[in-house]
Amino acid sequence: MGKRHPNLHAWQWRSYPHNHRNPTNLVLHLIAVPLFIVGFLLLVSGVFGLSFTNVAIGVVGLIAALGLQRHGHSLEAQVAEPFSDRKDAVQRLLVEQFVTFPRFVLSGAWWRAWRERHRH
Repeated sequence: MGKRHPNLHAWQWRSYPHNHRNPTNLVLHLIAVPLFIVGFLLLVSGVFGLSFTNVAIGVVGLIAALGLQRHGHSLEAQVAEPFSDRKDAVQRLLVEQFVTFPRFVLSGAWWRAWRERHRH
């Protein structure tokens, strides 16, 4: 059984700025998170609309987005806590893509991290 985070949103938000300081990672996330969201929506619409093309493009988008983010995270001085199991990975990835990163951008935290990128 995976590690439980009673309030995943709050837990992820607390550590997020520490794991997102590298300038390359910051830029990769600006590309990869929207790609993930579009890929996810295409996958879901393809499943419900019985469109193999949408499913295939969605899967490729998800894989590309996760690959870009994985590379970006590998550049960080402070690495994120590893996933404990598949359920933990899915939950944390979905919260990061749909909640935490958009919040990081909209709150101004992304811009602060960008301005301070050479200090870390």
